[in-house]
Amino acid sequence: MKVIILGNNSALPAFGRHPTSQAVSVYGDLLLIDCGEGTQSQMQRYGLKWRNLHHIFISHMHGDHYFGLPGLINSMSLMGRMAPLHLHAPAELMPILDAILRVADTVLSYPLHFYPLPEGSAQIVDDPSFTVTCFPVEHRITCHGFVIQRKTKGRKLLPLKCVEYEIPSAVYDTLKQGADYERADGFVVKNEWVTADGPTAKRYAYCADTRYTESFMEHIQGVDAMYHECTYLEADAEKAVARFHSTAAQAAALAAKANARQLLLGHFSSKYKDLAPFQEEAAAVFPHVSVTVEGVAYDI
Repeated sequence: MKVIILGNNSALPAFGRHPTSQAVSVYGDLLLIDCGEGTQSQMQRYGLKWRNLHHIFISHMHGDHYFGLPGLINSMSLMGRMAPLHLHAPAELMPILDAILRVADTVLSYPLHFYPLPEGSAQIVDDPSFTVTCFPVEHRITCHGFVIQRKTKGRKLLPLKCVEYEIPSAVYDTLKQGADYERADGFVVKNEWVTADGPTAKRYAYCADTRYTESFMEHIQGVDAMYHECTYLEADAEKAVARFHSTAAQAAALAAKANARQLLLGHFSSKYKDLAPFQEEAAAVFPHVSVTVEGVAYDI
């Protein structure tokens, strides 16, 4: 499970940084969270294939989080996409997309399924490989964060050991679930002889645009990694409150209280060229912190 940062700036592109967008890779499937201007170009730049993209999540209706979506949707159609695309976003977004497609007389080459986000928290995706839950944060307009949980796929088979112990492939699924195997001659093959520990469940929280609040603590408690905006440094804390944003120190304080294992910082204001102070302020509160860099894939 990885998080690939495509855009880590706030409203205005600046200093080579783009508006918010990131891709989460789960067992090779891509989930796109927010789609600021330039997202499709960033996907091309960093080698992310839209063929692996099946779900898009838009946190709220500020343009720096969705202005790249119409272009991406249209480009995938021009390239002949056939697989369905699932879009989870505020209800107000779909009429905008419909209008853009209608005035251009565009008919998409693939099914686009739209799911309006609920007012509160809810599980919105239950895939064999992962689940996605949304939760409200505190921003100037309605805004949601997301928790992506990678499911475990059971134990990992050791093929050479399975052959050595003459285990038929028909029972491999039961071995993955931890069962022993009794051969026809009565010999019992212990599960630990032919399997190893598989990938564990992982949880990643995307806290979206929000001022400091502990209102969604139950959703992020104990996550393996969390992304939290830090539009401002502590010297501008009053401005952060007034504009419903957070500081780096506040993001770190929340990560510490949530017992998160890792903190990723983003959504930097365009007033800052040097991001080193964000690292310094956050690390003083929560040591396991990274100031995100576009194009970098962070392991969860």
